[in-house]
Amino acid sequence: MTYDRVSAQYDIEKKSLVVAYVLWFFLGYVGVHRFYLGRPISGLMMFGFSAVVFLLTLVSFGFLGFLWFLVGLWWLIDALLIPGMAAGRNTRIADRVFGRR
Repeated sequence: MTYDRVSAQYDIEKKSLVVAYVLWFFLGYVGVHRFYLGRPISGLMMFGFSAVVFLLTLVSFGFLGFLWFLVGLWWLIDALLIPGMAAGRNTRIADRVFGRR
């Protein structure tokens, strides 16, 4: 495969920070941005945690609603972690596409 084809393949597969932040902003509390950035286990953990907090809030008639603070805290911390997650994912994509390692 020529370098141009390999480079084009990388451009197709690389992850965009803009897309990651849009996903984070609108669906970040359930971890969608983590799935996009190749972190399915932590994405499932975030989804599960949000689901548990949602159910606990419903069952307790809102009494345990303060737990949403923890979901929000994780959501905000992820805003700082997204550039590193995207860079790591793009490095793994580049290594695979360009045949490094």
